Amino acid sequence: MRELAGSPGSCSGLSLRLGQFLFAAGSVCIMASAAGFANYTAFCYLIASMGLQALWSLGLACLDGYALRMKKDLQSSVLVSLFVVGDWVTSILSFAASCSAGGVVVLFDRDAFFCSRDPHLPVGHLSSPQRLLSFLGRLALHLPL
Repeated sequence: MRELAGSPGSCSGLSLRLGQFLFAAGSVCIMASAAGFANYTAFCYLIASMGLQALWSLGLACLDGYALRMKKDLQSSVLVSLFVVGDWVTSILSFAASCSAGGVVVLFDRDAFFCSRDPHLPVGHLSSPQRLLSFLGRLALHLPL
C-alpha cells in the first residue's frame, strides 16, 4: 500500500492519535466539570461520545507505538479497513453529539434566555473548540497529502 501521512504504524499516525486523545479527554474533563451537566441528555450523550473517541484514539495510539517499537507493519488492507470503519463510526457519533449539544446551547442561550438566568450551565464554550480539533485531527488521518 502507499505510505500516507498519518497512516497506522507511523510516527505521524501516532502523533495524530495522541492529539485526538488529548483533545477528546480535555473536552470530557471540561464538560464534566460543569455543574448540572447530567441534567441535559445532549451533554451526557456528548460526554459518552467523546469518551468513546478518547478510548478509541488511545487504543490506536498504543497500537501505533507498539508497531513502531517492534517494527511491525500495520499496512494490511484488513487492518486499515478496520481503522477506517472505526474512525467513521466514532466521527459520526461525535458529530451527531456535537450538533445536538450545539442545538441545546443555541436554544438556551438565544431562544429561551436560559443561560442569562442560570450562568453555571455547561454551554460548552471551552469544549467546543476541542471537539472541533479532535474531529479535524480524525479527518486529517484520511486525507492524502
